Amino acid sequence: MTERGELCRILYMEGKAMEKVYDKCCGIDVHKKLIVACLLSGRKSEIREFGATTDELLELSDWLVSAGCEMVAMESTASYWKPLYNVLEYSGLNAMVVNAQHMKAVPGRKTDVKDAEWIADLLQHGLLKASYIPSKDQRELRELVRYRKSLIEDKGRELNRLQKMLEGANIKLSGTVSSIDGKSARKILDFIVNGEKFTGEKYDEMYGKNEISHNLKASKEQILADLKGFLSPLQRRMMKELLAHLDELNEHIKNLNDEIDNFMKEDEVEASKLIQQIPGIGNTSAQAIISVIGADMSRFPTDKHISKWAGLCPGDNESARKRKSGRTTKGNMVLKTTLITCAHSAVKNKNSYFSAQYARVSAHRGKKRAIVAVAHSMLIAIYHMLSEKADFQDLGAGYYNQFNKERKANAMIKKLKELGYEVTVATPVLTA
Repeated sequence: MTERGELCRILYMEGKAMEKVYDKCCGIDVHKKLIVACLLSGRKSEIREFGATTDELLELSDWLVSAGCEMVAMESTASYWKPLYNVLEYSGLNAMVVNAQHMKAVPGRKTDVKDAEWIADLLQHGLLKASYIPSKDQRELRELVRYRKSLIEDKGRELNRLQKMLEGANIKLSGTVSSIDGKSARKILDFIVNGEKFTGEKYDEMYGKNEISHNLKASKEQILADLKGFLSPLQRRMMKELLAHLDELNEHIKNLNDEIDNFMKEDEVEASKLIQQIPGIGNTSAQAIISVIGADMSRFPTDKHISKWAGLCPGDNESARKRKSGRTTKGNMVLKTTLITCAHSAVKNKNSYFSAQYARVSAHRGKKRAIVAVAHSMLIAIYHMLSEKADFQDLGAGYYNQFNKERKANAMIKKLKELGYEVTVATPVLTA
């Protein structure tokens, strides 16, 4: 059976023809250097092939405009769909990008032409679900934020290499300072890399100039002992290149920070400041979150929709009334990883609701699932704060203590008795 025959079987399996949503529409199969388009006009179809250059994309858009195309659909194939979507958007054509998993054709009968026809058939009968594509300004903000995230990750890898190199030379700097990327550590490393010996006199000189922080917990003797190592000339040259690369990355990250601050619109800046009220979310994370979801929450009907889109809510997997694995589904990776990073920071605040939630879930579901649950709660809070323009209200670390008080008290009493203590229960005094 052909793909079109399979579609007809689905549409007519109950003896009823499904209405056509679009009379004139186009399905496009996108590749790196080839684009195959199928234009449906009533019962007629026309297949054309185009290249991926800008001139050929403009030729494709002109053809669709002249034909009166109402809607265009394409797969979200890597990043190849982006230039085509930009051209169609510029031409004033309505276009949707669809997850490839939502429109797989019959296996074994796959060609570029059949793929384009299949997409066009599904689109004509309204069987495709469009992915969320933000505005052009927001897409460009996303590019800036993602590039900054990549540079920050590169910086982390370089710091790990530096740490490994120092350990190989038996220099225990990481046990002396809180961060080898800090001001004091960098001043010490610059001195060591030049081939000079770090002595007590040099320590006193740098300490007097405030090049070594006065807040270091390590004593002078401990610092001198930790810095006694064996750096070969080759290791010094390698470390010098590594430190120079770190300086370049820091400069690029600083430039991107300034570019992002200037590029963000007023409503996005206000939204970023608003969600920073949530524990664990700083300026960089807030900008990353807003670059992905935007400041307008009307595109997400409920907090459940945005949670599903982000891949932070439990998945559905049930058969024969048996609940199987409910692991989270795939979602926007930038949003998901950013929120999980923020969740790790939020649970360290022992006075927050997120800390209490983490302790409650991790006790019976494990730490990783608990972190995802906290990230899910943070996203729900972000959604309602942006929707209602409301401030963050922390439920508090004692939120769960309001429920099932008697059962919790009995469990604690039982535990104390098992440990050998005698427990006398007094009636609590109620205060007005």
